[in-house]
Amino acid sequence: MTSPDPQLVRALRALSNPVRLQLLGWLRDPERNFPLEGKIADPVEVGVCVSHIQLKVGLAQSTVSAYMAELHEAGLVVATRVGKWTHYRRDEQAIAQLVTLLARTL
Repeated sequence: MTSPDPQLVRALRALSNPVRLQLLGWLRDPERNFPLEGKIADPVEVGVCVSHIQLKVGLAQSTVSAYMAELHEAGLVVATRVGKWTHYRRDEQAIAQLVTLLARTL
């Protein structure tokens, strides 16, 4: 028996948290799902600022940052710094590869 792909395990671990899974779903349509008043970057091209994610989810900024960092380390989102703020957007190509890998693994 071969060991599962470490990237698949990392991604599944990140998605096992219901809030992280919900955040990734909301990022599919950021303009519809996040309060973007005062945005400083395009939410589709650059991503959604952690402060806007925090407003939507209602958790502490440190918790949101930790959740987004885990999604980033799993390769599911792209992080972009704009000034002192970090913005996140889905990595659609990586998500598609993950779905393919999951289908082959199961």
